[in-house]
Parts: sequence; C-alpha cells; structure tokens
Amino acid sequence: MLYQRSSALFKEAQNVIPGGVNSPVRAFKAVGGTPIFAKSAEGAYVFDEDGNRFIDYINSWGPMLLGHAFPPVVNAVIEKAKAGTSFGMPTALETEIAQLAVSMVPNIDKIRFVNSGTEACMSAIRLARGYTKKDKIIKFAGCYHGHSDSFLIAAGSGAVTFGTPNSPGVTQGTAKDTLLAKYNNLDSVEELITANDNEIAAIIVEPVAGNMGCIPPADGFLEGLRNLCDTHNILLIFDEVMTGFRLAKGGVQELKGIAADIVCFGKVIGGGLPVGAFASRNEIMNYLAPEGPVYQAGTLSGNPLAMAAGLAMLKTIQTDKGLMNRLDEKTKYLHKGIADALNKNNVDHTINRIGSMISVHFAKEPVVDFESATKGNNETFKIFFHGMLDRGIYIAPSAFETWFITDALSYQDLNETITAVEEIAKEL
Repeated sequence: MLYQRSSALFKEAQNVIPGGVNSPVRAFKAVGGTPIFAKSAEGAYVFDEDGNRFIDYINSWGPMLLGHAFPPVVNAVIEKAKAGTSFGMPTALETEIAQLAVSMVPNIDKIRFVNSGTEACMSAIRLARGYTKKDKIIKFAGCYHGHSDSFLIAAGSGAVTFGTPNSPGVTQGTAKDTLLAKYNNLDSVEELITANDNEIAAIIVEPVAGNMGCIPPADGFLEGLRNLCDTHNILLIFDEVMTGFRLAKGGVQELKGIAADIVCFGKVIGGGLPVGAFASRNEIMNYLAPEGPVYQAGTLSGNPLAMAAGLAMLKTIQTDKGLMNRLDEKTKYLHKGIADALNKNNVDHTINRIGSMISVHFAKEPVVDFESATKGNNETFKIFFHGMLDRGIYIAPSAFETWFITDALSYQDLNETITAVEEIAKEL
C-alpha cells in the first residue's frame, strides 16, 4: 500500500506537535515506519488519507464496540449539538445515563462523570485516600491507569521497596506512595501489605489487563485481592476503562462475580467521545464534594455531546441480548484461525483471549504478567504488524496492546484477517 499522504502529514505534524502525535503509541516508535493518518471510518473499517481501507482491530482503543459511526450514536450527537454543545450547568441527560449505568453495573450506587480514563483513575485514587485516610497504593507492573503521576511508576530494587518514577517530571515524593506488585501474583501483594502495615489506601488493578497485551486474571487472583482488601481494610479499585460494558454489560464484576469498592470507566461509556467515570457505593461516593471533603471537578464533565453518545451506546448494549455472545463467538473464531495459521508454520506464539479482547504474543511460554509479556519476540511482531498493515489489517502498533473486536466485523472480515496471518506466517 502507498502512504504518501500520511507521510507528508506526519512530517508536517512534527513541526507543531511533539513527535507529530497527541498520544505516543500512535507514532509507530515500537514498530518503525510512518503512522497512518485516519480520514474516516465506518463499521469495521477505517480509511486513511491515501484512500486505503483497513479492517480495524484497535477501534479507537476500545470504545467502538458496535462499530465506527454507529448510527444511533451519531444521530444522538448531531441532535444534541443542535441544542448546544456545553453549558457548565447540570442537565437531565447526566442523570439519565447515570441511572442506566448504575442499573447495569453491580455494587455501585452513584457514579460521577469526568473526561477521560486517566481522570477517572486519578480521581478514584484521591477518593480512596480521602475515605481511608491512608496514603499508599498498590498497582501492578504492566497495568496502565493513565498518565497521572501516581501511576507512572516502575519497579524498585525489591518486592517491598518503594517505586521509582519511570517518567521525568514524576517526583520521588509521589513515587514513594506507589508500591508495585506482580500481576497474577498474590504473594507479591501480601509482601507489600506486610511491609506497609495499615498504610495502604487502595489496590488498583486492571481486572483483565490490556496494556501488556490481553492478560486475563489467573484463577483465584481477583478473589485473593478481594480477600486481602477485606482483611486489611484496603479499598479494591477495578480499572474497567477497557473492560467496562465490553466483557459483560456489568463489566468484569459481573463476568467474574467479584465486587470492587470503586470502579473506573471510559471508552465504551462515552460511545467514542472523551468520557471517563468512577463509581462506588453511597458511603464512599458521599465523600466527594460538594457532599464531602474530597474535591474533584471538571468544567466539561458531563458534556452533553459525550453524554448523548454514551447513553445511545449503553441503551443498545442493554437491549441487545445477543451482543456479548456474538462478540465472544467472533473472537473465538479469530483465535482459532490465527492459532492454526501460526501452528502450521511452526511460529512460536501464545494467544490470550477473554470475551472480545485478544492478543497475539510471539512467545513460547504462557504470558501471565508483564515480565512474561516482555519475553515475546518484538522483531517478529514488527514483521507481523507491517505484514498485516500492508494487507489492509490495522492492529495496535505495539506488542503490548490488546486487540478489540467489534460487532461490526463480519466473518468475511475475520477470514480475510486469518488469510493475512497465513501469508505472513510463511515469512516469520
């Protein structure tokens, strides 16, 4: 395929935007080459500025559960825009989507809308600290909760040492309150709790990891976190920015039957517009201003366009009884097809899948945490990525990102994807 227009646009963008992109992963740094500039999208496809069509497996990094330009969402946004795009005042629409979300998700009484997943997770941590009157948090290596300072922490020298910043601009003072555990490893969590007795406000986790590729929780992992939190008076925060309303109508809490204390949302809940949210039971949410002492605010929180898009999306998810099964079946079909193609050509790989999230790791051993994810062959992934791109298949330009399946994908699209993998596998 030719990417002349994209190349020219990227060069132009680099003059006025750092790195030419407004989010680093878009820059193709991990895979090489020039990023693709999108022009439009519809259903399962995205079209670039050179007129190329791609079957899309990033789907705006998750929110396009029903496909791009889903008519009910588009129409809702258009109609709402005609009445005004922002007021800085309460609207009935905010209450309507809040009521619907609370009815769909287990274990929450109230929800507050913000503008991004990063803001949701940042606010959830502040709320947890204010509610528990403790400062430290535990997060997991490889789990991404946005770019707030508290979350940009790498491992220290040992299991019970303080974290150290892995981005300039994050202070040591912030880093000392973030403790790093290993995903799917309860022992590492217990060690941190023991070493920081009665100092930990919350454990925040992606209940299904999506930022080191798709990594589902091991049997007993989430249950173990719940038990540890109950025993040690720690709040359990599920970052369901990716998984909320995608893996089940009520997210991973519903799928796995595990109750979180605070839940963070994004992506699907906004129907593709910039939205985040965090939710909990009454006694925790009532700690938020203006009722309680924990301050959180946002000029564009509850923006009517985003609320209209999210409401149209959630209503469809709620009423379409077969949606989750269709997504699951399509993802299973894709999994089998890719695995068969790679096995036939003796390509070392591991495929992780849960619901409509899937990732291909070019690793011999099972991928269960960040350490095992990093053992994948990145050179193989680069060849795979560009091979897929040249065949009209757009996957995330990083070996550490999940693929997102959309209901708009047809089995013809899936077969086209599997055929592409078969062709590429012969070159790996």
